[in-house]
Amino acid sequence: MITQAPRGVQDWFGEAMHKRRIVEETARSLANAYHMQEIITPMFEHTVLFQRGVGETTDVVQKEMYTFTDKGNRSITLKPEGTAGTIRAYLEHNMYAEPAPKKLFYVTQAFRYEKPQSGRLRQHHQFGVEIVGSESPLVEAELMSFITELLKRLGLKGAKLHINSIGCAACRKQYNEALLAFLNDKKDSLCPLCRERMLKNPLRVLDCKNPECREIVKASPRTVDYLDEACRNHFESLQKILTSLGIAYEVDTDIVRGLDYYTRTVFEFVNQDGFALCGGGRYDNLVKEIDEKQDIPAAGFGMGIERILSFMEAEQIAFPPEDPVALYVGVLGEDAIATAYGIVRRLRAKGIVCETDYMGRSVKAQMKYANKIGAKKTVIIGSEELEKNEAVLKDMESGESIRVRLDEIENAIGGAGNV
Repeated sequence: MITQAPRGVQDWFGEAMHKRRIVEETARSLANAYHMQEIITPMFEHTVLFQRGVGETTDVVQKEMYTFTDKGNRSITLKPEGTAGTIRAYLEHNMYAEPAPKKLFYVTQAFRYEKPQSGRLRQHHQFGVEIVGSESPLVEAELMSFITELLKRLGLKGAKLHINSIGCAACRKQYNEALLAFLNDKKDSLCPLCRERMLKNPLRVLDCKNPECREIVKASPRTVDYLDEACRNHFESLQKILTSLGIAYEVDTDIVRGLDYYTRTVFEFVNQDGFALCGGGRYDNLVKEIDEKQDIPAAGFGMGIERILSFMEAEQIAFPPEDPVALYVGVLGEDAIATAYGIVRRLRAKGIVCETDYMGRSVKAQMKYANKIGAKKTVIIGSEELEKNEAVLKDMESGESIRVRLDEIENAIGGAGNV
């Protein structure tokens, strides 16, 4: 068993790691264009942060968190998502004293105990963005614009934006009363967890995965019908901005999101088969929930990297290849080792991908190895090459060769010609 990883985790190496790195680098590059700053928060936080921020009635807190008591008898939880920790860091380091809004992004590991499946692991990775300090609907529009461009750069086609508004605390109160009245008439048909949730947070019943419960809530009241004037104006303004930007969207009143901190706008991008690619929304109460002395609006989204990779694989999206080995420096005899490696070292310092022999292979075996790793060019250095200060540089694809001075190999790598 010690040579087998626990269920629900994944080792990253080779082609899979290359693909993951491309997704992360694409997201980081776009975040830079949007003037977003990267943040790294700890892998674990005090459990109460997620209980208060994510919500005690959510599936995440009730079923999925990895929680333990440390040696100081403190309750600690491996972070199940990136938002709560980012907002905690925002508050702890007084980022609210800096010019607003503060735009932060992260690539982080996250941990949830759930049934492992394609694109969903117990230890997974999230790319997320949090914009803190503005209540303007332009913030949500920026997040949606960002995701639209990111999905385009990743090559995912047919993604659709679905949006909804679940209102603020004021209009939510009226909605919860209407929803609770609806659920009371159906409570005998609800699952035990939903019967418990409807008394603490009726909105969570709408997020239940039980098929019978999902069928029941199809006829439930819709949040958009209970919005107050401010929330209605916010939602209408967002739609106007999206229309003006040419970002297609669909109002989907089934979206409520699975975390308690959301207010007003919630959204998801879904693929052509109806599966969610990512989701997010506004959470104007989260900062105050964590630190009651601060009342600062915010919005953000999270995207599971494994999930995105699984959809890219399903759509058979081609990834650019890894940088090839530009030069393999073969070694013939002990006297040539230091000189050969010196050439490799100088070229690597200039960003040129090089490889050499570490195994004491024969020249024939070295050439087979160079071919196997896809080296573009090869050169063999032995006592004769050291004496003459030149060697034969061979193009592995064309078979053409040229003689070059050892101190001019770098300049000759891009050249061609015959001996």
